Amino acid sequence: MALETETIRAFLDAHHLAGAEKMTEIAARWASRAEPVDDAAARREAREMAQALGAAGGFEPIAARDWRSCCMMREALAAASPLADAVFALQGLGTLPLLLADNAAIRERWLEAAIAGRAMAAFAMTESGAGSDVSAMATTARRDGDEYVLDGEKTFISNAGIADFYTTFASTDPGAGRKGISCFVVPADTPRLRFVGPQILSCPHPLGTIAFEGCRVPAECRLGEEGKGLSLGLRTLDRLRPTVGAAACGMAARALELALAHARERRQFGKALAEFQLVQQKLARMATSLAAARLLVYRAAWVSDRGAERVTLEAAMAKSFATEEAQKIVDDAVQILGGAGVMASHPVDRLYRAVRALRIYEGTTEIQHLVIAGRLLAG
Repeated sequence: MALETETIRAFLDAHHLAGAEKMTEIAARWASRAEPVDDAAARREAREMAQALGAAGGFEPIAARDWRSCCMMREALAAASPLADAVFALQGLGTLPLLLADNAAIRERWLEAAIAGRAMAAFAMTESGAGSDVSAMATTARRDGDEYVLDGEKTFISNAGIADFYTTFASTDPGAGRKGISCFVVPADTPRLRFVGPQILSCPHPLGTIAFEGCRVPAECRLGEEGKGLSLGLRTLDRLRPTVGAAACGMAARALELALAHARERRQFGKALAEFQLVQQKLARMATSLAAARLLVYRAAWVSDRGAERVTLEAAMAKSFATEEAQKIVDDAVQILGGAGVMASHPVDRLYRAVRALRIYEGTTEIQHLVIAGRLLAG
């Protein structure tokens, strides 16, 4: 499906409009590909996708920090393949801290390779006891001369086991809570960094747990100052959170397209489903919600591209609204398709399984609502 730009034209510049066709072409190669049969197949395909995206220039918007282009790319990819979208998202999460921090050596080692698709990135922040509450992070990084010694376990880490480097958050001062967290780039082949095992989602996605067991990294692997890691992580999430909303819009747009086609073709009681007013009401609500979500997403990306230091409020609104509405849109699509919509082989079923996670990762909807309310109450 073509990337629709008319609704969001007010937020786009000429180069975004010109690049829409290329983004659609990049994404189209995966639109008709069957879903990986198991986790091992998903991991192989994810690496292939990273290489293909890099070779096609798909990661270039990340390097350029062009957030509207990043949103457009994710929207196109998510409509075609949730797995391809995840590959793009993780490349952004894992590499953006390298762009934001002043560490030329690390940037030189990893950034070009990641943008070219030769290296896969991972963003290792979440732990079993530290999800929304980052201050509960238990992974530590103890300074020992010219090295840091990392100990702890990270879970729900996308690209765990296949990434070439992990952008990792660990406490260098456990007593300081959030202010004691630092950020490190840890190569996957570092001794005593162990892939514990995969975690299997309902929709194919390379997720898993990693462990640091006295893992030593040079001090040069630290990004930014000690204790400034959480700030770096939050700035990364601020910039990329609207792109999660964009992915949700891509999935919703594909679901709406499939529901429209089915409603026109499927006949019941002597007429097309599209002639029933209750079906028309669903389609109208789906289209309106999608348009509203896209406007919030691209407004947030536009504000970010204009140089705003933080886009916390705009990003929270975009991510929470777009992901919640996308869930409803995909669910309505399943309802319109009826039995066909819950067949594992149908694209709408795949979207139904994929869209749910977007309401959780990179900050749950509930956390985004707290962020929005906090800004309102602060005056």
